[in-house]
Amino acid sequence: METEGINVFIGIDAGKSEHWATALSRNGRKVLDKALPNNEDWLRALYEKLATHGSLLVVVPARHHRGPGSGGDPGHGHHLGYLPRLSMRRIADLTPGSTKTDTRDTAIIASAARTMPHTLSAINTSDENAAALSMLTDLDPDPARQINQTKGRIRGLYTQIHPALEAAPDPWLEHDAVPEVIAA
Repeated sequence: METEGINVFIGIDAGKSEHWATALSRNGRKVLDKALPNNEDWLRALYEKLATHGSLLVVVPARHHRGPGSGGDPGHGHHLGYLPRLSMRRIADLTPGSTKTDTRDTAIIASAARTMPHTLSAINTSDENAAALSMLTDLDPDPARQINQTKGRIRGLYTQIHPALEAAPDPWLEHDAVPEVIAA
């Protein structure tokens, strides 16, 4: 995604009752960092206020990319983008702190938009592919969680057969071939 003419980078994390937003200027100064009401008119007014600093880029996590950012229209002076889940997770792992909070998430999103535009994907509000992508990202299960659940099930099966079996293959459960061998 091209961010050459962007002056303000806004990261938004959507919530049911309110959203959290962090906005950074081109030089990295915080312009905004607060909770926002879940209200389309209020968001539009905020975008207009921030547009006094220049062109805006509103970035949301992939799973929300039709959410709070969609109140804006690229024709009204700002652009829309999303940060894919995997990119978000990898950047968060490299960012100091381990607590998952809306404040931290939006700071990561805004910072990634400002310093790593190659991690973003543009949202074209009239693009049918964006709607299709929304369905795919909303239904995309968390692979890491599924892997942990599968390992737990395998350990549970070993325990049911014989408790000593659970400890025997434990180091090998991390290898990709083990679930395939067990399935066969």
